[in-house]
Amino acid sequence: MNALEQIKQHTVVVADTGDINAIAEHRPQDATTNPSLLYKAAQMPQYSDLVDDAVTYGKQQSDDRNQRLDHVIDKLSVNFGCRILDVVPGRVSTEVDARLSFDEEATLQKARQLIKLYKDAGVSSDRILIKIASTWEGIKAAEKLEQEGIHCNLTLLFGFGQAVACAEAKVTLISPFVGRIYDWYKVRRGVDSISVDEDPGVASVTEIFNYYKKHGYQTEVMGASFRTVEQVLALCGCDLLTISPDLLAKIGKSDATVPQRLDAAEAAKLDLPKVEINQSVFRWMLNEDAMATEKLAEGIRSFAADLEKLRAVVSQKIDG
Repeated sequence: MNALEQIKQHTVVVADTGDINAIAEHRPQDATTNPSLLYKAAQMPQYSDLVDDAVTYGKQQSDDRNQRLDHVIDKLSVNFGCRILDVVPGRVSTEVDARLSFDEEATLQKARQLIKLYKDAGVSSDRILIKIASTWEGIKAAEKLEQEGIHCNLTLLFGFGQAVACAEAKVTLISPFVGRIYDWYKVRRGVDSISVDEDPGVASVTEIFNYYKKHGYQTEVMGASFRTVEQVLALCGCDLLTISPDLLAKIGKSDATVPQRLDAAEAAKLDLPKVEINQSVFRWMLNEDAMATEKLAEGIRSFAADLEKLRAVVSQKIDG
């Protein structure tokens, strides 16, 4: 077996891309997208039918330009999600507008709208994960959505307090960002690289995984935002790993032996005290973690900026 096949024995592999052709090539269980990935995919000729359909839908929903754009983006996200679900057997993650990250009620409304669009397209909500930034407001919205039967993927997760709050909210899945944590510490330490054994991103996911398994949380851990093959291999055994097509290709060509690094049974034996979380504790833990504070804010800004780029592309399509 190649390295990717070995990983799949212990971990659900998820494709981190909006390129359906790349997903079909690597045959992951699940797939996830975000505004950055959709922006790239929306400009590819092979997906023009998905864009055109979304534009037609948006024009039918409102005469107000901003509202029309919102409808087009929602429909486009769902169109890509439906197309992805044609080639993966599992679930697809669809992201809520990052600009709503600090608005619990607006996040709830947007999530319900996305699920309705999927339902109208004949897709069961069991195959959808609504992707929400791991702010306090986002986590509280996700807690309510889970109670309604809408499953959530809490993204832009960098700090341990965020992970604890997500678990207590009983969200379906979290996406701790290995690579972005790694990037921050490289800059802070003034180095070009950090060995995988000392990688803070790998250590963060390992800590969260062990804590969840020790205390019996059902929330799944999906390592995300990888920079190197070594980071992926170091987290073999995590519930899920979402991996870009280029790294999937490299791992698929490797014949390296990949041992299981994370093990739920072993984690359950560890002495890890339970953390009591509430809003003030959450905000203090985030405040005390400079990396998590900075990367969460940066990530929200980045997704919002890429959403604006996507809206510009869509706006041209509407005018055209």
